[in-house]
Amino acid sequence: MALIELKHVVGGYGGAPILNGVNMAIEKSDIGVIVGPNGAGKSTTLKAIFGLLKVTGGTIEFGGENVANSLPDRLVPKGLSFVPQEKNVFTSMSVEENLEMGAFTRKDDFSETMQWVYEMFPVLAEKRRQPAGELSGGQRQMVAMGRALMSRPKLLMLDEPSAGLSPRYVIEIFETIQRVNEEGVGILMVEQNARQALAFASKGFVLAGGQNRYTGTGAELIADPEVAKSFLGG
Repeated sequence: MALIELKHVVGGYGGAPILNGVNMAIEKSDIGVIVGPNGAGKSTTLKAIFGLLKVTGGTIEFGGENVANSLPDRLVPKGLSFVPQEKNVFTSMSVEENLEMGAFTRKDDFSETMQWVYEMFPVLAEKRRQPAGELSGGQRQMVAMGRALMSRPKLLMLDEPSAGLSPRYVIEIFETIQRVNEEGVGILMVEQNARQALAFASKGFVLAGGQNRYTGTGAELIADPEVAKSFLGG
């Protein structure tokens, strides 16, 4: 059974839907990457999964249960975490305080998880007392991902994790995402660096007009001349 499966999902913010029948499935072992032109419904898909906009058709099954239109505070304890592209850290709070905020749904001792996050992101351990707002863009992205991991999710969703980062940090963030996946966390991410992201994706989804245009492994999509010509810059 898939960890998460979207079947014919329709939804938007009122008026005409942005998603017009999106289908995708992710296993726990997968890194799934959603690519496509601006306005294709990529980020909207993640927001629909996380209960941030109204789904008017289709189903979103997570752990075998239809969670369409469930609120985020119900989804996080079920094992779903989401890192938005913008305003994803508390800038005036320290790195460690940001991570503690990520464990707000937990009633148990989360010190082991905190240690795991610091091992995943050694630079955060060094800067644990620093305000997150003083960090570089790449380091702030690591804080946002670390905070999302504090709830020990089964699926981590990332919206444009490499946006605005230097090439060095893009590589570092992608390598970290692979390590998180190897630790048993499924990944579903939207990425503007389409070719680079598909190179390490086990599943790729090309959206256009709120629908699946192409679906395959990352390698299959990169090798498809139509996908390369229309969506990957040739």
